[in-house]
Amino acid sequence: MIRIILCDDQFVVVEGLKKILGTDPAIQVVGSASDGSELIKLLPAHKPDLVLIDLKMPVMNGILATRQIRKEFPGIHVLVLSTYDDDEWVFDALRAGAEGYLLKDTPPTQLITAIKGTVEGKAYIDPKITGKVIERAASSSQPEERSEVFDLTEREKEILALIAQGFSNADIAERLYLSEGTIRNYTKNLFQKLGVTARTQAAVVAIKNGLVKITEI
Repeated sequence: MIRIILCDDQFVVVEGLKKILGTDPAIQVVGSASDGSELIKLLPAHKPDLVLIDLKMPVMNGILATRQIRKEFPGIHVLVLSTYDDDEWVFDALRAGAEGYLLKDTPPTQLITAIKGTVEGKAYIDPKITGKVIERAASSSQPEERSEVFDLTEREKEILALIAQGFSNADIAERLYLSEGTIRNYTKNLFQKLGVTARTQAAVVAIKNGLVKITEI
């Protein structure tokens, strides 16, 4: 059972999401909040596996809340569901540690698939904004910031390229004929070297610094 807390300041949206997610027996909505501050207070008691969060909210917006979740509750997955496809909103959310970014017109079946995939370690970015993410990361690349700065091994670069393509640890393990536990260890070390806490952050850093070729994404 995947435990979820919804965070959106629009009551109609929250109620609609409850109905959509209630159709899947593997998902349980255990709480809801109307802003980031209220959300943070719910986390210790409700212990969700994932937070489905909007960005533009009063008191504490979704980006600030995501940053705090990654810092205080790193085991909780964060998936953004927003109406905003503006570059700055998307990048700020990913830099804050969101593991995926979907738009609110995402079909219910795709939303449920993204929730399950995020919990499994995959990264979901809405197809409408994927191109923007790659283009923005590539255009902000600095020539002096190359892979040797991060001192990655060839195996780590190989795994990072697969992470950037959206593969889960289980998928990578199967492709490289390694155990999933070994891939988890590699991923943990990669995150430490790159200074990130989520897979989408790792992908952005990888593209920006030339660690992954655009043709690999």
